[in-house]
Amino acid sequence: MSEHVYVWDKFVRAFHWSVVTLFIISYLSAEEVEWLHVYSGYTIAALVVLRVIWGGIGSRYARFSDFVPSVAATKAYISGLRSGKPVRYLGHNPLGGLMVIAFLVMLTVITLSGMKLYAVEEGKGPLASGVQMHLVSPVFAGEDHDEDGEDDGSDEYWKEIHEFAVNLMLLFILLHITGVVISSRIHNESLVKSMLNGYKEKR
Repeated sequence: MSEHVYVWDKFVRAFHWSVVTLFIISYLSAEEVEWLHVYSGYTIAALVVLRVIWGGIGSRYARFSDFVPSVAATKAYISGLRSGKPVRYLGHNPLGGLMVIAFLVMLTVITLSGMKLYAVEEGKGPLASGVQMHLVSPVFAGEDHDEDGEDDGSDEYWKEIHEFAVNLMLLFILLHITGVVISSRIHNESLVKSMLNGYKEKR
């Protein structure tokens, strides 16, 4: 009889599905509901910080030390994929581990660039400069400047970074879903189910 192992703890599962939900909300509300877009972004940023902390102190399979792969392990896994017989991991496989790191990096870039854009355009948020806000001269009224004194060049710069990061994130999501489907078929298991209940079958 096969043994079921508790792999994904409650925090990892809550983080995963919360980020999925919040990213969808942020994406859909970007041009429609500013407050929802802003606060869903703040929540994602907070979750990323907590995930990084959990990556150091969390349960075995949640720790970076368990799934950040070496170059050799990554190459070996890719070779296994090409041959149709990749090594099965209870936690993240090497490519999955790299994808987790890519997600965390991109979510950090997205949220920070979003906060900066919000500060430049609206003069609001944690990255807005309170000093600049109070020292803006009335001479800027009616001129082509943002509320915090920064010009449209800065606005456009952060907007491009933010949109590029979001688009790259969408590509990573597509690659992630593809990887989940392929891995589930090769190893005859449901990775989605395991991310819901936390358990995987030990073979």
